[in-house]
Amino acid sequence: MPTSSTPARIAIIGGGPAGLMAAEVASQAGVAVDLYDAMPSVGRKFLLAGVGGMNITHSEAFEPFVSRYRERAPDIRPLLESFTPQALRDWIQGLGIDTFVGSSGRVFPTDMKAAPLLRAWLRRLRDNGVRIHTRHRWLGWNAGGSLRLNSPDGEISIAADAALLALGGGSWARLGSDGAWVSLLEEQGIAISPLRPANCGFEVASWSQHLQQKFAGAPLKTVSLALAGNPPRKGEFVVTASGIEGSLVYALSAEIRQAIEHDGSATVMLDLLPDHSLDKVIQALSKPRGSQSMAKHLKRRLGLDGVKAGLLRELSPTDAFDDPQRLASALKALPIPLVRPRPLDEAISSAGGVPFEALDEALMLRQMPGVFCAGEMLDWEAPTGGYLLTACFASGREAAQGMLRWLAGR
Repeated sequence: MPTSSTPARIAIIGGGPAGLMAAEVASQAGVAVDLYDAMPSVGRKFLLAGVGGMNITHSEAFEPFVSRYRERAPDIRPLLESFTPQALRDWIQGLGIDTFVGSSGRVFPTDMKAAPLLRAWLRRLRDNGVRIHTRHRWLGWNAGGSLRLNSPDGEISIAADAALLALGGGSWARLGSDGAWVSLLEEQGIAISPLRPANCGFEVASWSQHLQQKFAGAPLKTVSLALAGNPPRKGEFVVTASGIEGSLVYALSAEIRQAIEHDGSATVMLDLLPDHSLDKVIQALSKPRGSQSMAKHLKRRLGLDGVKAGLLRELSPTDAFDDPQRLASALKALPIPLVRPRPLDEAISSAGGVPFEALDEALMLRQMPGVFCAGEMLDWEAPTGGYLLTACFASGREAAQGMLRWLAGR
């Protein structure tokens, strides 16, 4: 037990945003913090998220922000109320890095990069006395309740007054989020919701060889997608050799995945011309085309060519091209049947994990006093746009405060 002359000691397993934020909060309270990560350096997935622009959070109003967490919004809400998106921006400012709001409402560091932020953050943690141990893979617990870790010098055991697990989800295993922790918690009797791909691409049963060879990798811009019973969303995505992926697909990925899990497949309706009404499209296609080919007619009247024309040919009945009204209907609602998500390791994030029902309000495992969980290993999901990172930061902060309260009450 810690005494007045011996500070409490906590162990944090995982060096992503949740673990690093917990290390900061705990170390500022005077607790001795050791952070362990299996990779050669911490924050690897965080750095990858910054490739092409570090989207740290989103500027939309709080209520719609919370709603992005879907069925887990009631569980995520108190975390965000304690550490709001604006508080996250203020925290980044405290590291000497300014942020700005992009045209989409997404928030970025002014230099758009993750590395300077991470460097400044690690400098602060080390100044606070946080000890970071890389190449230390967590192996569970020994019979005495100590943490087992595989280190460069072999297996070691760590006794801590409290422990935080912030091991990430199951996507991008090469960066450390490999989901290996699932079996370790299940061995302790913790029921884990299966890890599933989120913010991911999806596969069709098959594309024709022509579409694969000519259009795999081609972007579709200014289109909309919709699932039955849901309003369409406008944006862009990419046709792949096996299906579709990209920002617009990611925005619908939870609904698509759930439909596939329930029904075995899901059909999304593609509007190739969302800025044109159906009547306008019918009117354009009804004009005489004379000796022009249908391809030239579509391009001249509606600006339709390339991958959009390719998908229209791929997914429409041949005889629809003889009927302007049927062809117009296809252009406005082209069905894309999807049969499975792409593999978990390709996904931007994962759904599933430690259910909130297994945790108390401080994010401590009810069955394992003194063991807390945070970050993407919890059972929640959110779209891209800064929501993922914001909840990881907020949950790490909440778990650290929970550990401090628990240690104080022992």
